[in-house]
Amino acid sequence: MKAIVLAAGQGKRLRPFTHTRPKHMIPIAGRPLLEHLLTSLRENEVKEVVLVVGYLGEQIRNFLGDGSDFGMKIEYATQNSIEGTASAIKATKEYVSDDKFLVVNGDLFVSSKAIREVLSQRCSDEMLVSVVPVIFPERYGVVEIKDEVIKNIIEKPSSEKKVRKLVNAGIYVFGKDVFRWINRISRSNRHEYEITATIQSMIDNGFTFKPVVIEPNHWLDIGRPWDLLRALEKILTKENLKNNGDVEEGVVLSGPIGIAKDTRIRSGTYVEGPVYIDSESDIGPNCYIRPYTSIGSRCRIGNACEVKNSLLFEDTHIAHLSYIGDSVIGANCNFGAGTITANLRLDDATVKVRVKNTLEDSGMRKVGAFIGDRVKTAINVNLMPGVKIGSGAWIGPNTSIYRDVAPGEFILGKQDIVSKRVPK
Repeated sequence: MKAIVLAAGQGKRLRPFTHTRPKHMIPIAGRPLLEHLLTSLRENEVKEVVLVVGYLGEQIRNFLGDGSDFGMKIEYATQNSIEGTASAIKATKEYVSDDKFLVVNGDLFVSSKAIREVLSQRCSDEMLVSVVPVIFPERYGVVEIKDEVIKNIIEKPSSEKKVRKLVNAGIYVFGKDVFRWINRISRSNRHEYEITATIQSMIDNGFTFKPVVIEPNHWLDIGRPWDLLRALEKILTKENLKNNGDVEEGVVLSGPIGIAKDTRIRSGTYVEGPVYIDSESDIGPNCYIRPYTSIGSRCRIGNACEVKNSLLFEDTHIAHLSYIGDSVIGANCNFGAGTITANLRLDDATVKVRVKNTLEDSGMRKVGAFIGDRVKTAINVNLMPGVKIGSGAWIGPNTSIYRDVAPGEFILGKQDIVSKRVPK
């Protein structure tokens, strides 16, 4: 079965990381999110893929090519104007010849088991919509089921309570009729052509869609910065981690740990897995790398640093005497000595993060900082829980950051020095 993977969106909710890359190319454990998804497809014998690209799509094309290096055949359709999921699927019409085809949102973590669960039911006459139980239904399309078929999909309903409901999980099996019905829908309140509106229109006109329930631990929608930390945990839990690096005497490795070739772990370092450290990185001496940490290629983590439950992109340097906890750090960053990411509020409440100018509750007690590419901090910088630092920003010495910092902004808490003689 051929798969269509939707990877055209801008990922504005994932900024600052999507200022410089598509969200589908965010790296975790040495591979972009999109490659993890393609692996789950390939493990289910889905080897023909049409990728719908748009925003910074050349990065995806350059990385994946024709798919031969990944054991797949990959073709590309371009969504020139980002106008919703139905519009993206419509762009693939000329690539689809089979009576049934798979569609997957490209910003998902889905395990091989989740894909297998959907494909195992594709022999039926009905089209399929995957569903998953969540406690934040207002972020998704809520699916109402009666007599084992889908009756309604309500896109992003308002809700003031955390109520567990079945929502659209973004994996579908469609027939070619869907292209005809996409042409009949109007824009939604979000000014997009929604595939959920297409499905609802087809249901109202006699088509049958069967729900396929996916277990929550095999699925994650990666739409907000803290979702990257949840994806990191899921990916490191399932990865087959192997040590191929240079580990000096006096290093302690505990638990599942992946160390890529040409990476050096210096004496006195304690690494507690699951942890992944990519190629040509230099760790230690005397570091503590704690569970659910992924360190990108060519990173430097220096003396007396602690990194916990964090995702670091490539070419980032945290040279000495710093703490990075529950944070996501972009590429080519450089942190001065004593840079600290606070990850727990004093009142022990869940951490809120500003997303597209709205303060959202992450639902997590421990959340550090979200830092874009090419950020520099001087000595003794403190970053409060949930702050976002835009790409290219600089933070001056002895500064505590309580609010988001814009891309390219220079924060300097300089004090005037007054010289006086000490009284006798």
